[in-house]
Amino acid sequence: MFLITISINCYSQWNIIGKVGDNKKKPAFLINVVLKKSTDLSIINYTFTNENGDYEIHNIPNGEYFLEFSSINYERKTIPLLINNESIVYNINLVDEVTILDEVIITSEKPITIKKDTISFLAKSFIQGNEQVIEDLLKKIPGLNITSDGTIKVGNQEVEKVMIDGDDMFERGYKILTKNMPVNPVEKVEIYQHYSNNKHLKGIENSNKVALNLTLKEDAKRVWFGNISAGYGLGSENRYEVRSNLMNFGKKNKYYFLTNINNIGEDATGEINNLIRPYRFDEPASIGDDQTANTLLGLGIDTPNLKQKRVNLNNAEMLSLNSIFTLSDKIKLKILGFLNTDEIDFFRNSLQQFSVENTTFTNTENFVGRKTQLTGFGKVDLTYDITKTKTFAYTGKFNKTNEKNRSDLLFNNDLLNERLNANNQLFDQKIVFTNKFKENKVFLLSSRYINEKTLQNYSVNQFIFNDLFTENANNTKQFSKNKMQFAGLEAHLLDKKRNGDLLELKIGNQVRIDDLNTSFELLQNENNLAFPNGYQNNLTYTTNDLYLSAKYDFKLKNFTLLTQSDFHQLFNQLANFEEKTTQNPFYIMPKIGLDWKINDKNKILTSYSYNTTNAGVLDVYSGFVQTGFRSFSKGLEEFNQLNSSSAVLNYTYGSWGDKFFANTFILYSTNNDFFSNNSIIAQNYSQSEKIIIKDREFLSISSSIDRYFKPIKSNLKINLGANKTNFKNIVNNSNLREVKNFNADYGFELRSGFRGFFNYHIGSKWNYNQVETTIKNSFTDNMSFLDLSFMFSDKFNIQLQSERYFFGNLDKDNNKYYFLDLEARYVVKENKLTFFLSGNNLFNTETFRNYSISDINISQTEYRLMPRYMLLKMEYRF
Repeated sequence: MFLITISINCYSQWNIIGKVGDNKKKPAFLINVVLKKSTDLSIINYTFTNENGDYEIHNIPNGEYFLEFSSINYERKTIPLLINNESIVYNINLVDEVTILDEVIITSEKPITIKKDTISFLAKSFIQGNEQVIEDLLKKIPGLNITSDGTIKVGNQEVEKVMIDGDDMFERGYKILTKNMPVNPVEKVEIYQHYSNNKHLKGIENSNKVALNLTLKEDAKRVWFGNISAGYGLGSENRYEVRSNLMNFGKKNKYYFLTNINNIGEDATGEINNLIRPYRFDEPASIGDDQTANTLLGLGIDTPNLKQKRVNLNNAEMLSLNSIFTLSDKIKLKILGFLNTDEIDFFRNSLQQFSVENTTFTNTENFVGRKTQLTGFGKVDLTYDITKTKTFAYTGKFNKTNEKNRSDLLFNNDLLNERLNANNQLFDQKIVFTNKFKENKVFLLSSRYINEKTLQNYSVNQFIFNDLFTENANNTKQFSKNKMQFAGLEAHLLDKKRNGDLLELKIGNQVRIDDLNTSFELLQNENNLAFPNGYQNNLTYTTNDLYLSAKYDFKLKNFTLLTQSDFHQLFNQLANFEEKTTQNPFYIMPKIGLDWKINDKNKILTSYSYNTTNAGVLDVYSGFVQTGFRSFSKGLEEFNQLNSSSAVLNYTYGSWGDKFFANTFILYSTNNDFFSNNSIIAQNYSQSEKIIIKDREFLSISSSIDRYFKPIKSNLKINLGANKTNFKNIVNNSNLREVKNFNADYGFELRSGFRGFFNYHIGSKWNYNQVETTIKNSFTDNMSFLDLSFMFSDKFNIQLQSERYFFGNLDKDNNKYYFLDLEARYVVKENKLTFFLSGNNLFNTETFRNYSISDINISQTEYRLMPRYMLLKMEYRF
């Protein structure tokens, strides 16, 4: 029965064979032939025609079928067939069919485009998927250098500002923006070369300034959006971070509100002074930017050269509210409010070995300190375009900073309790009127008034100055008040000639009045014993500077010759304990420079200047001022103008978009006379008096190279730098002695730009220091790092950051330090919900020791670091 069944089945299987041709009856090659059931159109079998147009389909049972012939060049044909106990031969000729395709447009977006003075970087071309804030993206833009504290530089030059769709909120305080704003709304990063802060000066002033502009995606405009992220420590101390951004960047009005609360060492503000007191050098209408009240004393809360989050034992709270209102086509109002509180703990143990002439001793310090700071800052900018060529601008600032500092200092087995309360109050008003009265002629009139007060109350509960004072005291206090008032008026004319020459004339008058009062007191418990003579100050120092500056830039084909002369008539007055002296010096400061654009890739800038510097209030006070728990200093008690000259050479090779870019900067300066010190160094105290010494030299060389290697899609940066200086001083009644310092930095970093699973960033930096007096001391330190990024998918990635520090002059057990950080990110919903797991200092390196040298001592200092922690964070975007 089995054999009969096989026989029946075999005889019921049939074949279809045939030939397919075109409309000219020529063989049709690679025609798709498909056999389908007639009932449900399921595919039974299929084949393709060979080069002769033949096809075959085998083992077909009896039944009804459809035989289908198809190809992209022919009309589809479907033939009904009946298989009934025999094979079939079926030949067919197909008819040509014309297929009309829709239009296909292929567009290509270049990652870098250059148009005149603007270089645009398409953000998505540089994003690797692990960026959170703007700073993370900028680190991957070629040609931008982001320092460890967040400063943005193009070559050696810091950017002026970071704008959002052309509007600036923070000026030089841009780190608040770059360290907090999320990166996802950014479409392009634009670099503006030859940037002018005043729109009427564009194309007229010879500017080498650089600014950044962030262009936003269309769906991030005219809508409220933002993010909030929160994290808390896992299995560690009470560690937390809360960060929030709320933004609306409309065409008329812009709003940016942000807050940051953390105790994990994250610096959300950068250097606050860059926000409060932005400084622009030698720029039209920058009158008063270099004016600030001076502080005399600090507790020595200095941190080592590590990442901020490793040494910043903080408890920070920051809130910033910023708005830009376009009130009309002519009026724009900017309002900025900033509030920051921070509580920083600091731990330091140091061993200092002093060797000066015949004096040798060793001091030990175990320092535990806390700094509590509250800063409130408000700013209003009003810009009124009177006409298309006339603009009135007003800027008003108010700042108040309160500090409470305390320390417990074990100094050579004596426990000292330091207390320092400091207050600073700033009131700053500025008005600028700009009139572009002709196409290439601009007149600016600017005025400014600044009132700043700095108060300090300092006390130490122990008395260690028995060698200085005979009183039977057991504690000391010092009160200081420094009040500075500044008023200035300046007129500035810029005239750009048709041949490219530029004439600048500037005339102005600036008045600064400093009131400095210090009171040093010896006490027995709370009872005053004495106000020692020679340790008190009560002076008013007034400087009235009437000046004229004439500058002409000659444009000669590829050369620009710069000539400048500044004329100053000073009226100085010093009232010291009601004893008044005056001085009316006159001096001229010439400058000459040459810019040579050899071709599109080679540029050379050179300049030489002769400078005269008028003494400041901290150079002329007559009584000693306590500047540390064991140190005092005093000024010269007289007027002084110090002369110096400097020469600069800057060479640049390459331009944006090139695979190779190099920049070299050389500065040489010599001081005909300079402020130095005549010091007495003892174990329990040091006293330093300013003196004037002849001849000091300074040489600085820095070079950077950027090279992109396309085969490995990686960018190599090489940095070389060296500084050499020599000066003279007097220590412990010695003869005038020469001190020579030499410092060299050199290193490299290599960063990949892969679009796939893996990326790396590796580098190493060496630092060599040498100090030479009658003896020579030197050391070499090294820092190396390796950062790895793993993009497992669009939803999950991991970043590892590792560092190694080596100190050449420390013992083998303490000269190497290792750090490892980790962050894992999982995206639950793109641009909505993300979870993070962050680990800091996973090796749990608890202390960090470094080594330093000077002309009088060798120091080894140990710092306490942020301990290991794991943080689980969640970010929600809306």
